[in-house]
Amino acid sequence: MREITPPLSVIAFLAKLKLACFDAAVHRLNRGCFHRNFDTLRCCGQSRDIMKPAPFDYHAPRQLKEAAELLASLPNAKILAGGQSLVPMLNFRYVIVDHLVDLGGVDDLRGIAVGDGRLRIGAMMRQRELETSSEVARHCPLLREALRHVGHRQTRNRGTIGGSLAHADPAAELPAVCAAYDAVVHVASVRGLRAVPFGEFSTGYLTTALLADEMIAAIDVPVWRLGHGYGFHEFARRQGDFALAGAAALLDVGAAHVVRRAALAVFGVAERPVRLAAAEAALTGRAVDGAALEAAAAAAWSIAPMSDSHAGGDYRRHLAQVLSARALADAARRAGLDL
Repeated sequence: MREITPPLSVIAFLAKLKLACFDAAVHRLNRGCFHRNFDTLRCCGQSRDIMKPAPFDYHAPRQLKEAAELLASLPNAKILAGGQSLVPMLNFRYVIVDHLVDLGGVDDLRGIAVGDGRLRIGAMMRQRELETSSEVARHCPLLREALRHVGHRQTRNRGTIGGSLAHADPAAELPAVCAAYDAVVHVASVRGLRAVPFGEFSTGYLTTALLADEMIAAIDVPVWRLGHGYGFHEFARRQGDFALAGAAALLDVGAAHVVRRAALAVFGVAERPVRLAAAEAALTGRAVDGAALEAAAAAAWSIAPMSDSHAGGDYRRHLAQVLSARALADAARRAGLDL
């Protein structure tokens, strides 16, 4: 398909009317031209019907160093990493910023690499790119399985893994996968890079260990032995809705059906993903069958659950227990067990 290259005047007109609502057309029409000529753009509108968010300055850095310097120097700045969560919050004015730093043009934050026993994923990798990646399918199949539950295709076309982790919604699928894999989050700022184990990254409801001037640069996912089993289940009222509860399981099964390694994380139940250490300990080092998996999944009942208008705490714990058993059963079958 031939790429359309509109005049700069057209791009500026579209930017004024639509950038604040984050219509992707501006970037799609001629992204390079847009970033070269509108590295900093004031999105303020002259009347209340032009834009939904409060006024802000828009910045489009092209390098990681430039993005870090902007975050360090700009007051009340927020990162745009895909916009699937942030944009609605801006439009409802649940979040009000003075500066928006768009990481979409920072190529340093993209890419997938396998080495040293881990799969490294750039923070700005689109969810759909990860869903269709052969490296992810081979080395991190649980991530691909979970991505099929993330929103809809349109959501995954724009959403990024870094944006999902930074938003830290307790019902989101990707933080649960990172919890199960014991991922490491690499965080960048003007001070350099620092590595944060995922167990320390999510600190509460919509809260992470990121400081105000930091951004996620990459995620390291430890690679399990090829042939390990994986399972992912969630329950949502409609396809694409956030889950009321879900579970992500990993099993490495050796000879005589003995589990060498196990990981089980549940999400949507508490304020952040929860690893069920008791279930993992009950499975590791023993031969398992269907009854053992059911017994291990019962550890989900120990979680202190959330209650809200969508579901009560006891219901969420019940779902977590049922879904954990299903995820473990899938992982066992994929690891070669005949349940």
